[in-house]
Amino acid sequence: MRIALFEPEIAGNVGNVMRLGACMGAGVDLIEPLGFEWDDRRVRRAAMDYIEYVDVVRHADFDAFLQTRAGRRLVLFTTRATQSSYEFDYRHDDILLFGKESAGVTDAVRAAVDASVRLPMRAGVRSLNLATSAGIALGEALRQTGSLPD
Repeated sequence: MRIALFEPEIAGNVGNVMRLGACMGAGVDLIEPLGFEWDDRRVRRAAMDYIEYVDVVRHADFDAFLQTRAGRRLVLFTTRATQSSYEFDYRHDDILLFGKESAGVTDAVRAAVDASVRLPMRAGVRSLNLATSAGIALGEALRQTGSLPD
C-alpha cells in the first residue's frame, strides 16, 4: 500500500507522513510541485531518523505519477465524497491519495481516481490535518487487508 500526496504545502506534514509510512510499511509518493524546499530541515525533523525506512518517490507532476501506477487503484480522500472511508473495501495494493492542504485536488485529478471516500467528522468542522487524515486512513486500510505490522 502507498500514500500519495498531491502538491503538499507543509514540510511538517510531509515529514509526519513519511514517518507514518516507515512505521506502517507503506511507501510515500510526493506529487510536485511541493510548497517548500525539499531540503527544508523541518521535513527531516518531522521524519526524524525514519527516512531510511520508507520508500519515498517524487514525481514531477500528476501525469508523471500516473505513469507509475501500474494498474493499482487510486483512492482519493476528500471532504466532497459521500462514501465513508470505513465502508470502503480496500485492497492491499491501493494508493491512498490526499490533496494539498489549502485546496485539495484539481478537477482533473478527481476525474482520474478510481474511488473517492471521506473520513467521517462532526458537523461544523472543515477538515482534519493532512498527516492525521493519512494516519487514520492507512490504519483502516491496513486493518481491513490484514496488513498491519506486528
